[in-house]
Amino acid sequence: MARYCHCSRCRQARGAAHAANMLTRVEGVRFTRGADLVASYKVPEAKFYTQAFCRGCGSPVARLDHGRHIAIIPMGSLDDDPGVRPSEHIWAESKAPWFEIADTLPQHPGPPPPA
Repeated sequence: MARYCHCSRCRQARGAAHAANMLTRVEGVRFTRGADLVASYKVPEAKFYTQAFCRGCGSPVARLDHGRHIAIIPMGSLDDDPGVRPSEHIWAESKAPWFEIADTLPQHPGPPPPA
């Protein structure tokens, strides 16, 4: 699954109008090299938001959330086509005021609805 997130934290972390994140099971992600360079920063007041990044180059990397059994993968960090496309916009109510969502994907004002 993949989605566009327009929350202010994702926008700031990516330096862009939104984040394009892919989600999969934790078991679906394997670092082939550089795992020792992965660092993270958890926003203290956030329930789930944590930014995972490479200490060597600063790039965002997959964040493994073992508590929820999911991995959140910044799609812009992938070298190859993951074979999935974003299917919705979340936190659309928080989108950058200068950005217009121009596609026809579903838009949720806040978090995604429960699956």
